[in-house]
Amino acid sequence: MAIIKCPECGRQISDKAPACPNCGVPIAGKIVRCPQCGEIYFKDQEMCPNCHHLTPRGETLVKGEVGNTSLNNSNAPQSPNIANTGEMESAHTKQRMPQPPTPPRTGSSYHKAEDRNSQRPVPPTPSGNHQKPEASKKSHSALIIGFILAVLACGICFYFYNSSKNSKEEEAYEFAMNSDDPTVLQTYLDTNPDAPEAHRDSIEARLENLKQTDIDWTNAVVSGSRTALEDYLTKHPNSEHKAEALHKIDSLDWIDATNGNSEQSYTAYLSEHANGEHVDQANNALKALKAKTVQPEEKTMVKAIFRHFFQAINAKNEDGLTATVAPLMSNFLGKTDATKADVAVFMDKIYKDDISNMNWHINNDYNITKKEVGDEEYQYNTTFSAVQKVDKVDGTSVSTRFNIKATIGPDGLISSMSMTKILE
Repeated sequence: MAIIKCPECGRQISDKAPACPNCGVPIAGKIVRCPQCGEIYFKDQEMCPNCHHLTPRGETLVKGEVGNTSLNNSNAPQSPNIANTGEMESAHTKQRMPQPPTPPRTGSSYHKAEDRNSQRPVPPTPSGNHQKPEASKKSHSALIIGFILAVLACGICFYFYNSSKNSKEEEAYEFAMNSDDPTVLQTYLDTNPDAPEAHRDSIEARLENLKQTDIDWTNAVVSGSRTALEDYLTKHPNSEHKAEALHKIDSLDWIDATNGNSEQSYTAYLSEHANGEHVDQANNALKALKAKTVQPEEKTMVKAIFRHFFQAINAKNEDGLTATVAPLMSNFLGKTDATKADVAVFMDKIYKDDISNMNWHINNDYNITKKEVGDEEYQYNTTFSAVQKVDKVDGTSVSTRFNIKATIGPDGLISSMSMTKILE
């Protein structure tokens, strides 16, 4: 079997093909090779469309070769191959006679073949097997090209497979590094044994760090002390147990505040935990304590009011005296609903004609209590003692001691006052 060109369409086909797979023209048994130029054409044509050599009748193309026998034709020159076969032809007892010439093939197929052959000269070939080396060469080229394509396809497949594998490993690595679950990190190590060494080292280091973090957390919880929890947070500021550690510290500080039950203890809790879990409770407890506890500044305020009251009496300063009392007092020295005028009358009465000078001295024995009468408004009740020293015009002096009980309202003015003479 040889590869030839279809005389009709010029495509390469087998000379044993029943018909051309491209144009459908019959091939097997229907073609002949020109003994003069080697052109393949239909044997029913009168002459070769290339060199116009008359078609020898009874000869067909078999395995790419034309039979060596030919008719004696006086019009065509003998080729060397034909001359060499003279002895074989003389051995035949009956010489084959040439057939009447067949009319030349007409139609598009003939003209197409003639046009193609006229465009490219075909050198004459002495024998019909000249296409075997060409077919073998083309076969080898096809094998080489096929092999190259196969290698290229394998390379492309390997590239995409390796890229996909690396991409999945990179995603698993990033997920594991962002996880605080030791199981996730261990799973990465188990499923990616061929991962880059740098990735595996990072995962192993993080896994070891998480294990140590869990050990430190367990020790801090077992200890149950504020110091241990603070040390844990210092060593592991971004630990997954950070919120729980802060909660435990908050609870411990609140217990200390309630055990102290003082302004100092609640204030200390609020300063440490401005947004703590017990801020509202601490503020309420602090408010309740302040409602019952007289603050140092409140003591100073109470003492100052009574000092001004008695200094005004010593100086016989009516305006200064009435400035320390409320416009309407519930009680003043036994008089209910007393006014500022009643207080002024009191001062006039104690300054008798035989008195040349009077001096009130307050003892620093204040007992002050506190009562809430409104929203953060307080009333102060106090008891203290004072000594009245009177100098008379005859040169004598008399000292008298009094127990004083008084009330100061939220406005900072005396709203009630009584004095009891202490007999000695």
